[in-house]
Amino acid sequence: MDQEDRIALFLDYENLALGARDNLGGMTFDFRPIADALAERGRVVVRRAYADWSYFDEDRRMLTRSHVELIEMPQRMGASRKNAADIKMAVDAMELAFEREYISTFVLCTGDSDFTPLVHKLRGLNKRVIGVGVEKSTSALLPPACDEFLYYDRLEGVEVPAARARSGRPARAADADHRRAEPAREPAPAVHVEVEPQPVRDSDTLAVLVAQTVAGLQGSSGGEVTASRLKRTLLRKDPTFSESDYGFRAFGELLRHLADRNVIELVAGPAKGDPEVGLPEHGDQEAAFALLRSVVQDVAAGSAAAGEVGVALSGLKNQVRRVRPDFSEKKLGYRTFLQFCKAAATSGAVQLRWSPDADDYLLTA
Repeated sequence: MDQEDRIALFLDYENLALGARDNLGGMTFDFRPIADALAERGRVVVRRAYADWSYFDEDRRMLTRSHVELIEMPQRMGASRKNAADIKMAVDAMELAFEREYISTFVLCTGDSDFTPLVHKLRGLNKRVIGVGVEKSTSALLPPACDEFLYYDRLEGVEVPAARARSGRPARAADADHRRAEPAREPAPAVHVEVEPQPVRDSDTLAVLVAQTVAGLQGSSGGEVTASRLKRTLLRKDPTFSESDYGFRAFGELLRHLADRNVIELVAGPAKGDPEVGLPEHGDQEAAFALLRSVVQDVAAGSAAAGEVGVALSGLKNQVRRVRPDFSEKKLGYRTFLQFCKAAATSGAVQLRWSPDADDYLLTA
């Protein structure tokens, strides 16, 4: 239990409830998916929600059953209810950060970019910050500031209704009266409308991202790269990263898929269920270097009549892909094609030099 993260949860409730209603087909906000997601990340010791609860009577009952403390921010004449709730929430979060050192993680349920300074301050106090917001109503500035960001509409248990006609707005009373005055018509045949599922992200992009991240971790620390460390690094790169977006139920399942594709290798790690992740050490890299050398030789032979010495780096990657369309230096762990060529030069497969006259790198084999 001592190893569990202690979590303080703060809900900017009006932002969440209205964001769900306006952007998710009029659906009612449900707290349970957030509670379930946080239960997987640690022990929630503080739960507070801020709103003028006279506007959210049914929601108040739902939150009370989930043991959420309701902070009343009544609307006052000539005052901004929203700003008052934001300030109160920020003050309370900072107070807890100083008074309760055992709280290691703060969860801010909001899509409002006004909370970005609070996120920076909490992280500066060595607190982990997780954001939660409705995707379409979340400011683009907020997710990159957090250690992790969960989109409410992607959480397990959130069932987004199909889009309604005319942006989901109910018919006006006048329109309804007009329809009642019309003579009866034959009922239109039922039309089955299929809701298009959320697109699954490109698996090749995933392979590139993971291979590049593993290579970077190995190069920067030289130590072992465990699955848990890799996941933390991926979240630092993209706080919205989730293996479920690629069709996997767990991060371990994602890693096993990439291992089957020869993108990475998995070996037993220091802890059970946390394997070490590495890049394959078979002939793939050597074969790629040989491919580069062969292409440089062919291009150089074709341009020999023009008296050119060396093959320019610009456009060379396209030449390589003509020979092998699936070539990608990122699958081998290199950030750029230039970095790959430098590695090939270090291995002796090619020679690489900068040419001021060509204003480019030149390769010879």
